[in-house]
Formats: sequence, C-alpha cells, structure tokens
Amino acid sequence: MSEKTSFAQALNSALDHAMADDENVIMLGEDVADEQGGGVFKVSKGLSRKYGTSRVRSTPISEQAIIGAAVGAAITGMRPVAEIMLMNFITVAMDQLVNHAAKLRFMSGGQTSVPLVVRTTTGAGVGFGGQHSDMLEAWFAHVPGIKIATASNPADAYGLLRSAIEDEDPTILIENITHYGMTGPPAEPGYRVPLGKAAIVRRGDDITLVTYGRGVGDCLKAAGQLAEDGIDAEVIDLRTVSPWDQEAVLSSVARTRRAVIVHEAVRPFGAGAEISARIHEELFGDLAGPVRRVASYASPVPFAKSLETAFLYSVADIVQAARDTTEKKADR
Repeated sequence: MSEKTSFAQALNSALDHAMADDENVIMLGEDVADEQGGGVFKVSKGLSRKYGTSRVRSTPISEQAIIGAAVGAAITGMRPVAEIMLMNFITVAMDQLVNHAAKLRFMSGGQTSVPLVVRTTTGAGVGFGGQHSDMLEAWFAHVPGIKIATASNPADAYGLLRSAIEDEDPTILIENITHYGMTGPPAEPGYRVPLGKAAIVRRGDDITLVTYGRGVGDCLKAAGQLAEDGIDAEVIDLRTVSPWDQEAVLSSVARTRRAVIVHEAVRPFGAGAEISARIHEELFGDLAGPVRRVASYASPVPFAKSLETAFLYSVADIVQAARDTTEKKADR
C-alpha cells in the first residue's frame, strides 16, 4: 500500500474490500459501472470489471428508482450502496428515504432492518451553482432512523464507509466534492470508524472548535492562527453528524468553557444550532463565553466565483468568532 492515497481512492478501496468480504454488498447508481466510466468522480472505477455488472449496476437517471430499488434490496438481505450523484438530487427520493428507509425497522418492531448506504457528493467552491452544491445534512439529521456521516480525510472516508456498509440502519455518507483529490495516509484494510464517534484532531485548553467535513481543515488553519494570539484551540471532527458524539463535545467544552461550531451548510436551522443548544442546556453555568456558530450565508449557492466566495464562511470568520467568545468573561 502506498504512503498516501486520495480521498476518492480510499472510497474505492473501501467498496472493493467490502464487496470482497461480503457477496451481499452491491452498488447501483448512474454511470457507476466501468462501461459508463466508473462513476462521475471515478469512485467505483474498476469494480464492475472485478465483480460484474450484476453487483455494480449502472441505472437510468432516476433517483426514485435508485433509492427505491436499494431499499427493496436492503430489506431482502442485501447491503446496497446507492450513489446519488449530487446531494441536491436526493430531494427527488425524499419519500423513499424518509418514509421507507428511515421507518421500516421501527414500524416492523425491529424485524426488518434496512442496511442501506447512500453515497452522495456536494459542496460549494467549484462553481456548480445553486442546484448542485447544497449541504442538506440537517434535513436528514431531523429524521429518526437515518445516520449521517462525512469524512475529512482519506483514512476516515475508508473507515466510515466500511462501518456504514456493515450497519443495520440506513446511512447517508456525504462526500465533499473539494475532497476527492485530497491525499493522506491510507487506512489499513480492517480500519473502521465507529458511527457516532468523534475524533479530537487537535488538543487545546482555551476553546473548542466543533466541526465536520471541510470544516476540519479550516478549523485547523484557524487554530494555527489563534495560537499566534496565545489562544489554544481544541478541534473536534464529529465524523458522524447524526448521531453526533455528545460525550466528546460536552467533555471538551466543560474543560475549555468556550465553543465555536463550524459547518458549510447555511447557518439558520443548521446542525450547529442543535449542538449549540445542547451545550447551553448542559453547560450553561460553566461557560465563560457565548457559543458561536460559523456557517455559510443564508442564500442559494451562487454560481459566480466572487459571490460563491462571499457565500462561504472563511477561516477568518472562525478566527474572529473564537476571539469574540474568548473575550467574553463570565461573571464570577
């Protein structure tokens, strides 16, 4: 195994190893087979040649059909991995996800599990415009029965996908489009990232930066700048948005007494609001400053580069939010 692998290659390896380990793991989605290119982002490249088109199947352009077929396969004992090319297109299959995949285990009294993975891509910054770039994780985090995960590095992309495939509940794996070319140390073939378990990627004592996906790299940059001001920031990568690791976050904030939550999705009603609310509910008397949220502007994602840049939060926004909250001292 090479010293470094790309994010896309890590996902490909996870799919390859999962399919080799379990013949019930199948893939379906638009253009995922090699005859159609091995996926728009080449994540499934080589897999249909290796495992056949009965297990890696290109579908018509119909998100309802993709997710509907995947739900049906899951409840009959298969472990389907359905690719929805871009996250905005998941809206076409909301009924299958929200009313069927998320609820069948509950409504059957636990008799019917739905071990389904939906892989999907999204993210601003590449000029794809408003109908191809939205972060919609908060929609699904609000639906009991669905898990939502997103990786910030190639090794975790591998580990999260392996865990999601083996889980008995439906999981949406969000892949940021800006990450596919990212390189990093590869995961060992048996590596798993437990769903619901965060990682502390930087230790610190003065403030906790809570984030996931692309926000991890941005928070690490912000932490470096804050260190120059004498502010020692801890950075938590949630890895799973739902269920999120409350124990890790609350334990960290109880020690640092300050927090900033960062996500790419627009700020109103985002995942950061839930996390902020829980911190305030559990630690209000211990906080030394208000919990801040840094997120993108409440607007459809613009196409023009200058507007798209203005839409996205920046590292400077994280730094400023951290400085603001560290300047607020609790009355004692």
